[in-house]
Amino acid sequence: MNTAVPQTEDAGAAASAGPTDTLGTSAAQARSAVLEELIRKDPGRFRVLTGDRPTGRLHLGHFFGTLHNRVRLQELGVELFVVIADYQVLTDRDVADNLLQHVEELVLDYLAIGVDPARSTIFTHGAVPALNQLMLPFLSLVSVSELNRNPTVKDEISHSRQSAVSGLMFTYPVHQAADILFCKANLVPVGQDQLPHLELTRTVARRFNDRYGAGSAVFPQPDALLSSAPLLLGTDGTKMSKSRNNAITLAATADETARLVKGAKTDSERHISYDPATRPEVSSLLLLAALCQGRSPEQVAADIGSAGAAALKKVVTESVNEYLAPIRARRAEYGQDRAHLRAVLSEGNERARAVADATLAEVRAAMNTCY
Repeated sequence: MNTAVPQTEDAGAAASAGPTDTLGTSAAQARSAVLEELIRKDPGRFRVLTGDRPTGRLHLGHFFGTLHNRVRLQELGVELFVVIADYQVLTDRDVADNLLQHVEELVLDYLAIGVDPARSTIFTHGAVPALNQLMLPFLSLVSVSELNRNPTVKDEISHSRQSAVSGLMFTYPVHQAADILFCKANLVPVGQDQLPHLELTRTVARRFNDRYGAGSAVFPQPDALLSSAPLLLGTDGTKMSKSRNNAITLAATADETARLVKGAKTDSERHISYDPATRPEVSSLLLLAALCQGRSPEQVAADIGSAGAAALKKVVTESVNEYLAPIRARRAEYGQDRAHLRAVLSEGNERARAVADATLAEVRAAMNTCY
């Protein structure tokens, strides 16, 4: 496998839409529009890194937020690396509970939605030592103050489940940089809140190249592909989250889905309208139904009219269950063969190790540490 995926001239031109050293939202949006066109023209020039922490089953927020886009990029012909970030579970937890089960559940979800292990690489942190070893030289390129002021780290610390924050929390952005750079990914799908993490990755790549590259770029400075994914609220009206039990998982049965939607928070107004600013809970349900139907939330609202919240929830339940039926069927089929899940992961880990070993060898040569 060719591990070198340099930033192309066209991708570099896309980066010139904004400052090359900062990933402000407006600049990232401008680049993303150009990058989408480049992907359509020549998807083979791009390599994507994305992934999830194995802390529970994936839900509809994940699906419409990131999973659907991964499959879209894969089908376009983009090379996809999907990391199951088992080590990163420990950033905000004292113990990584049920890790093996959660890892297998993620693999199940990936296969069910259409991630093809023949075309995409699914792997875990723990199985790729060379990836994690890259953290050491990368950490030397970043100051403590830079880690301290990372807004995503601040947010993670404020919501941490630990009584005291571990040192791993501060290295979290650098570990993500290792995830991205080990395979020389040049494209990373992110939401706006994740731009600071990617900016740090670009900083690490630039500083490594400046310090050790001897005039050549060892690492690309990856571009952000900003997601236009809509925000779906949980059934309680707050952020959809695995830990809050307010999400409809991909593995939920039709009856479980009906129960969760029935208990979803709405409001007292009978006429159903799409107004995210003043009616966030009703609007989120409308949006969910619309995404499943391939229509606009305004159209769904117009159909329901003054029939009230009960009618809205009936539409949402039917829409979700119909949309997820084929995914759930594939998930049940794959779930009958756990050996196949482990084989998929084993093969992905082997491919990722080969890429990581080659990158680490290149890093050692650049740093003159081949003994």
